[in-house]
Amino acid sequence: MRSMVEGALAGPERKGRAMRAEKRTFQRARQLRGDLSLPEVILWDCLRGRRLDGLRFRRQHPVGPYVLDFYHAEGKLAVEVDGAHHDVREQISHDLRRDNWLAEHGVRVMRIAARDVLDEKALEGMLVMIAETARR
Repeated sequence: MRSMVEGALAGPERKGRAMRAEKRTFQRARQLRGDLSLPEVILWDCLRGRRLDGLRFRRQHPVGPYVLDFYHAEGKLAVEVDGAHHDVREQISHDLRRDNWLAEHGVRVMRIAARDVLDEKALEGMLVMIAETARR
């Protein structure tokens, strides 16, 4: 039976509860933190410890049924590093469903190609874009 308080929740309060991840998603996130790809390691090195303009990011952060590569909670911004497998039709469809779910919960998604993280000049531009987007 729901309490009066739960029944009265609407809008952002209810969405915030829906964003709470299940135990298995937390376990998956913990596992993924120890298994980062090279582009994720490079980007994490740029984001960790407020190195990017003092912005705080979390890595492999569980949100609802998903684990986000990097998440800036204050700006509700997810940064996803996409490798070549994201060009496959099934993965594109999954990414679209995921992005739509996150958008419904107020999370913006920025997708970055893994090859751009590996290119030093492209990475510099990506970091500027991430910082600007996070501050909006």
